[in-house]
Amino acid sequence: MRRFTTVAAVALIGGALLAACSSGSATGTSAPGTTTSSTRRVSGSPTEAPVSSEPAVPAESNPPGDIPDNTVFVPYHSAKGGWTVTVPEGWSRTTTGTTVTFTDKLNTVQIDARPGTPVTLASARKTDVPALAKTTRAFKLTSVTEVTLPAGSAVLISYQANSDPNPVTGKQYRLDVLRYELFHAGTSTTLTLLSPVGADNVDPWRIVTQSLKTA
Repeated sequence: MRRFTTVAAVALIGGALLAACSSGSATGTSAPGTTTSSTRRVSGSPTEAPVSSEPAVPAESNPPGDIPDNTVFVPYHSAKGGWTVTVPEGWSRTTTGTTVTFTDKLNTVQIDARPGTPVTLASARKTDVPALAKTTRAFKLTSVTEVTLPAGSAVLISYQANSDPNPVTGKQYRLDVLRYELFHAGTSTTLTLLSPVGADNVDPWRIVTQSLKTA
């Protein structure tokens, strides 16, 4: 596997996260975060206290976030959202509204689908990035680019963020976040991938992104 160095994007993050961004986003979807109650909240989700000015925590020299080479991937279909994605077998799954979150250790795959409008580079920069910057712990934008997935054209917002503090130890990790925003037939779909900075997950994330199918 090649080293996961996102040109950019919880982690212990929850599904409510994506909804925060959607309220002001052109896609009508939400984005990444860390843990809310029993789920992980993707960085970019709403929190009770302002987090935009929080200092970035140092990246781990040996982050516990590599997805093993022998990981088995299995398809998951959301009848409600109309999408299908392949995710690592055995990861915990949480559904909150239109958002489904899969987590294991410090890695997160989160998918949200809801009625929306087309997303463009301009709308992502004007609406989604500022919303993420306001609601994400120590947000640092890496890039906003157009990419092509088997599911269609997408805008990729790549950034770094702090995870939510561990509820017991208070420890936080620096995360790489990849937020893919797609639009098809009146539905906005957001796929968010989170790993500790430096984790070697480029190949697993490719499996996930290439497997995404939308209605």
